[in-house]
Amino acid sequence: MDLDPDACYRAIQTRDARFDGRLFVAVKTTGIYCRPVCPARTPKRENVTFHATAASAQEAGYRACLRCRPETSPQLGAWNGASNTVSRALALIEAGALDEGDVETLAERVGVGGRQLRRLFLQHLGATPVGVAQTRRVLLAKQLIHETDLPMGEVALAAGFGSVRRFNETFQQLYDRPPAALRRRKALPAPAGEAISLTLRYRPPYDWDGMLAFLAMRAIPGVEVVENDVYRRVIALDGAAGTLAVAPIGGDRLSVAVRFPKPSALPRILARVRGVFDLSADPVGIGEVLSRDPDLARRVALRPGLRVPGAWDGFELAVRAILGQQITVVQARKLAGDLTAAYGEPLSQTSPGLGAEPGLTHAFPSARRLADADLSGLKMPGARIRCLSAMAEAVAADPNLLSPTASLTQMVARLRALPGIGEWTAQYIAMRQLREPDAFPAADVALMRALADADGVRPTADQLLARAEAWRPWRAYAALHLWASLADEGAPPVRKVKRAA
Repeated sequence: MDLDPDACYRAIQTRDARFDGRLFVAVKTTGIYCRPVCPARTPKRENVTFHATAASAQEAGYRACLRCRPETSPQLGAWNGASNTVSRALALIEAGALDEGDVETLAERVGVGGRQLRRLFLQHLGATPVGVAQTRRVLLAKQLIHETDLPMGEVALAAGFGSVRRFNETFQQLYDRPPAALRRRKALPAPAGEAISLTLRYRPPYDWDGMLAFLAMRAIPGVEVVENDVYRRVIALDGAAGTLAVAPIGGDRLSVAVRFPKPSALPRILARVRGVFDLSADPVGIGEVLSRDPDLARRVALRPGLRVPGAWDGFELAVRAILGQQITVVQARKLAGDLTAAYGEPLSQTSPGLGAEPGLTHAFPSARRLADADLSGLKMPGARIRCLSAMAEAVAADPNLLSPTASLTQMVARLRALPGIGEWTAQYIAMRQLREPDAFPAADVALMRALADADGVRPTADQLLARAEAWRPWRAYAALHLWASLADEGAPPVRKVKRAA
């Protein structure tokens, strides 16, 4: 972690929002760590140290500030570019890898030894994997205490603590008070089925219109709905189903409302929401790199804050990518809707107490369900049906197949080994599910069309790939800008539908 102490101190003196999420300041005299935008009086230079992550500050013995609330800072991924192994391990921790497993198992999944993984975490994050997971639980619990009326027992479960006793002990140790003492208002009992609503921050700018346009174009009927600037969908985890709704509030926050029968799944749900909406991206830094290309500079200026939409579920995205091979986005969307209607679990059966959600009727079919199904009746070529069945069988046999456990090159090779999965499909899955910022489907016809010259001559895939070398490590964002430029030239806008009263 290369943090220039003088630059960091200037950032906290001016409360520079550009550094929010990039660093945390720990104050020796109070034992507290803060965001650089904390409104408290600036401490003396000799009394502070700087940390690239909240986990580093907490592992050094500091506790989170109750005033600036570090748990609400944007998670910018200070590890980006430092270590792919650390980045993959962090993604797995966010997905709950250390809630039930241990560091050795996590290390094995990313292809290193446990000792090496601890060393890499200390080098790049200033904290061990266990320390990162613990900080994640504490900060989420703290946010739930401040922003919801959940009883403390449910806060403990929703934040990922194994027991209420451990939850109480941790807060007593960190804050010298029970967790209930941090709540500044009287909690009110929530009605049954009420959503848990939280805010997630990001670094502006954010092209919300571009994100919604992308998701709306591909929304699976019955599973996803985009209307009135809100994205809603059915979510399924651990045999249970629920819904979530995401909408922008203010200039640097999203509101997330979750209805799900298992509170312990909340950390994983929020991690997936961050991935779907690419909340950890640094749009300013990415834009600076891409703007070195004159053609891309114009596009970046037109759409500042464009993100790479992620996927709620890896298998769902893989199926969607297979269905979309050699047909239009609209046709693939209809096929996905037909598949869901035929094989998906009705929401009324999986979560009978949830209540009706307009347009949300089914959970997307599981890999096991499609692996066991006869898909020959689908209106698509036999080779594609066999590819779909092979993907379902592979994911049913190895649920971690679409987890970020290897490098981009290795994951693409692993996916291409499956029947019917070519380079485009593998790169698309890597881009949206594995959250690989450098994934790039160079054979995509639309990308070639976007870079056609004045005479209409398009580059070949090899020529496009050679040109994209200058866009590393953000080629996925370059692809989104090129796709968005085509949409700007003639695609219809997102249709906004008024809800019935």
